[in-house]
Amino acid sequence: MPCPGCGPWGGMWGWGAWWWGLVMLVFWILILVGVVLLIIWLVRQFTQTGGAGSRSGTSRALEILQERYARGEITREQYEAMRRDLLGESSS
Repeated sequence: MPCPGCGPWGGMWGWGAWWWGLVMLVFWILILVGVVLLIIWLVRQFTQTGGAGSRSGTSRALEILQERYARGEITREQYEAMRRDLLGESSS
């Protein structure tokens, strides 16, 4: 005769079942942490590649502009006009 309250697998859901609940809890916590880390990674990838309106894309463009000016590829007037354009400033 099986013990009362032991469940269909003998002792599986009785006194020794606490470890199974712990395994399931750890499993779902790992799934949740994985999803959160994936979202963080995707957001960082989007901002590093210069997503629409990202400041990192604008700052990189300004760095390139400064390098071109320093190498003498563009004049001061061209540099100032391009810098204003990148920053969204008006020329007046």
